[in-house]
Amino acid sequence: MTIPHSVLERLKNNEITARKFHEIEISILTILNFRDFIKKLLFEISSKFSVPYTWLSIIEESCISKYIQNSKFLRASTALIPEKIFSDITRNRLKPLLANKNLNEFRALIPEASEYKIGSIAIAPITLDGEIVGSINQADKNIHRFEPGIDTSLLEQLALKVSLCLSNVTAHEQLKFLAFHDPLTGLLNRGVMERALEREFKRSKRYHIDLTVLFLDLDDLKSINDTFGHDNGDMALCHTANCLKLHRRDSDIVARFAGDEFVVILPSTNKSQAKNYINRVKQKLASDPLSANNTTFYVKLSHGLSSVFEKGMDSSAILLKTADKRLYQAKQNK
Repeated sequence: MTIPHSVLERLKNNEITARKFHEIEISILTILNFRDFIKKLLFEISSKFSVPYTWLSIIEESCISKYIQNSKFLRASTALIPEKIFSDITRNRLKPLLANKNLNEFRALIPEASEYKIGSIAIAPITLDGEIVGSINQADKNIHRFEPGIDTSLLEQLALKVSLCLSNVTAHEQLKFLAFHDPLTGLLNRGVMERALEREFKRSKRYHIDLTVLFLDLDDLKSINDTFGHDNGDMALCHTANCLKLHRRDSDIVARFAGDEFVVILPSTNKSQAKNYINRVKQKLASDPLSANNTTFYVKLSHGLSSVFEKGMDSSAILLKTADKRLYQAKQNK
């Protein structure tokens, strides 16, 4: 029996494609950080398959979106999209979606700064631990490249390989994140803060630049825990962390020191400017109550601050300890 030439040609093309997929998998398998993983993945797909536009869409509520938000490069090559909008577009399907008409419906999946000229698009959902977290997308000016009705089995294979590799990257990034961050609030942890303070202290002394440290804690965390439960106590800590981050500059360093204590390092900031910062934080907390058990409660802070140019500030440890002592005095005065 003679096998038709068209079948042989298709088998040959599938073999070539499978080999390319394997090469892509090998090239990304050992990469364990999101930036390099996504950069390499998109480059390999574009180059091996001559696809003009390749990018990822990641669901904002997924556990991996925070890694995208923290990278300027990833924000340019990845679209963050609310889960509902993603679901409406893909209809929660696991199989790839192809389209070459009504392409404005897919605009939300495309990175904001992009200027893609799309004639057809392929959207292949990717998963993490069995849950859809986004999609890997390819597009071409050619309206027939990803025309509905063509076989999507190879796209499914690609999405599966990406999902498996993504699991490895996510696990590694989570471990790395926990090494430097407080798991509850997401702020830097005490060890990282102390190293950052030492660095900023030396820089301040060397270049005669202002540096102020704030030491803060919640006035009533025990009362919140006793009255509303520890879950709401944790919510109060996270609320405080978010307010501290909301009003900081990019150069400021916010960390959870221990328990209900926080430290904010303010480079190039004098004591008056630091007071303005903490006043804005307190005003935000005073205007934004939390809800629990059919009632509301407010988070209140006490603080102490110290400046590098005060007398006797001979080390970063003394600077921090002074701010801590002043926090204790402020609480005593209340």
